[in-house]
Amino acid sequence: MYSLHEPAFFTRLNDARRVLVAGAGGGFDVYAGLPLALALRSAGKEVHLANLSFADLFGLALDVWVEQDVAAIGPDTASRGDYFPERTLARWLDLHGMPATVYAFSRTGVAPLRDAYRTLLDRLGGVDAIVLVDGGTDILMRGDEHGLGTPEEDMASLGAVAGLEEVPDRLVACLGFGVDAYHGVNHALVLENLAALDRDGAYLGAFSLPRDSREGALYLDAVAHAQRCTPEYPSIVNGSVAAAVRGDFGDVRFTERTRDSELFVNPLMALYFCVDAVGLAHRNLYLDRLEKTVLTRQISSVIERFRNELPRQRRPRAFPH
Repeated sequence: MYSLHEPAFFTRLNDARRVLVAGAGGGFDVYAGLPLALALRSAGKEVHLANLSFADLFGLALDVWVEQDVAAIGPDTASRGDYFPERTLARWLDLHGMPATVYAFSRTGVAPLRDAYRTLLDRLGGVDAIVLVDGGTDILMRGDEHGLGTPEEDMASLGAVAGLEEVPDRLVACLGFGVDAYHGVNHALVLENLAALDRDGAYLGAFSLPRDSREGALYLDAVAHAQRCTPEYPSIVNGSVAAAVRGDFGDVRFTERTRDSELFVNPLMALYFCVDAVGLAHRNLYLDRLEKTVLTRQISSVIERFRNELPRQRRPRAFPH
């Protein structure tokens, strides 16, 4: 039973003692989960952080690897490149006196990624809940929309976690409504998908990240720290969300990477939209075809074949107001 007094997302996690918060889509997605992790830790829960990684993990020392496809990244982990969001976050956590390990998953297909999750769960002594976090909302696409955004990593993560039946609660939280428009996502269709999930009982509502909260203030600090540490590749998603949390609006400039595009930073970007991961997986029209994928490029091929078989796509819709 849910109550207006408490977001349904947190109600679902009330009984969880140990929670894994994991970035679903790679890059800096784990940063979008940082405020949730901080809030859950404040509630007395043991929280661990992980991320599907875009970094060059193959250059890591052998003692960093927990097992194949999952590595334990700390503040001093050596790497071959400067782009390493997991280490950057680990350094920020260490600066603030927090547990400073961020687990990094290799970019793989569903089958090995699920194995990597199970390996990590064993290392952690099991968890009561996994929260997949998407910077953006393209993880909510079911497959027949005109534009899917960048689905490969999101679908690998969703497929892997939805199949972890031994974990009682598996949730998805999206932060950054609107940022995927650059990749062709139509957000009227996002809302239509959320309405369908609500009818299924799988929608857990939305809540904002307040600037004046401890979680909001630390998130802004973490994003600013990441921008300083990765000046050539700052996160456009988290930069946009951070601008929205600060109350900025419109075509906000925080990196040269967006100089050729027009942003629409607005308060909706600071909202978390939350759903049940298993319910979301059931709504997806092609996720079952990804079960045996081993490589990311296989996911791309499966999605392309599925799209070619569609009799029609759902056309983009304009907001009526």
